[in-house]
Amino acid sequence: MLDTAMILAAGRGERMRPLTDHLPKPLLEAGGKALIVWHLERLAHAGFKRVVVNHAWLGQKIESALGDGSQWGLEIIYSPETEALETAGGIAQALPLLGDSPFLVVNGDIYCTFDLTRAHSMAVQLESSRRLGVLEQAWCLMVANAAHHPEGDFAVHHGILASPSPTRGLPGLTFSGIAVYQPDFFNTVPRGSKMPLRPLLEAGIAKQSLRAEFFDGLWLDIGTPERLSALDAELRRQARSR
Repeated sequence: MLDTAMILAAGRGERMRPLTDHLPKPLLEAGGKALIVWHLERLAHAGFKRVVVNHAWLGQKIESALGDGSQWGLEIIYSPETEALETAGGIAQALPLLGDSPFLVVNGDIYCTFDLTRAHSMAVQLESSRRLGVLEQAWCLMVANAAHHPEGDFAVHHGILASPSPTRGLPGLTFSGIAVYQPDFFNTVPRGSKMPLRPLLEAGIAKQSLRAEFFDGLWLDIGTPERLSALDAELRRQARSR
């Protein structure tokens, strides 16, 4: 059973300034909880036991706020970075903490109601494919494009991550920042190096080695103070209507 997840929490949050000048972005609150706490609660509910959190900017504040994770029934392990290594670099740096089996990764600056228990079955499928000698390196969750990102990133074609192609009926979709990866997907990334994720995903698309599916529920990229305020208002509205 998949029991390890990683939350990416090392970004500086430049677009969130001045809110992030003295508080790391994952600790910004919406609906009365820090953004990262919403993730921790969902991970615990989905049966995860260990969570690796990378951090760079004001990382000690993250460690002080979350502690060892026991209040959520989790074991939190930290992967500190002197400077943010970007997505692929941060994951590669944390590989010794993530183990030899597939693991879930969640961007720390999103809010999403996707049922993370689904990640368990995807990890099983990735492991089964490996035993059968089939190259399947990851599973990625895609969502509808937001107004600020209308072109999207990739497409889904028969359950496989693909490049958008309007002529083939493959519209662009947005990568949610939620995925399950095989550890060896990051073998080409030197530890301690800065590297974005997109080049790895594009290489996987070329090999047709990445599973993907579309989620049409609530997903928000909390990239600006305005989006944070909108999420806060929505969560408080939901709480009042219960």
